Amino acid sequence: MSTNPSTFPLQEMLGFEIEPGDGRATATLDLDDKHHNPNGVTHGAVPFAMMDTAMGAAVMSVLGEGKICATIEMHTRFHRGAQSGRLIATAEVMHAGRRIVHLEGRTVDADGRLIASATSSYAVIDLNAS
Repeated sequence: MSTNPSTFPLQEMLGFEIEPGDGRATATLDLDDKHHNPNGVTHGAVPFAMMDTAMGAAVMSVLGEGKICATIEMHTRFHRGAQSGRLIATAEVMHAGRRIVHLEGRTVDADGRLIASATSSYAVIDLNAS
């Protein structure tokens, strides 16, 4: 099985960690003022990026060597704002086909309150295909 690279620039800028698993992944982030929008609440791009990255890591955990993935679409719902503390985004592969993988994701705060949720589809790209 292939795995995601350990970090990339956007992940480093936002400051979250990724823990991949078998068809699952978790992203964690301790919020800081740099994550806030002008209203003093965490910008929606933060949980979105965490879920998207966790979903990509979950997909990569089920792919064979020489395959990568790319987000096709992601439907995101924001349930409540977060200002401080820890965010935890989880992703789970719901169905892995040969060409498309479908996932569900959730972001919660440290108390387990739902911040955002998402469903997504990822394309499977075979780097060895001619």
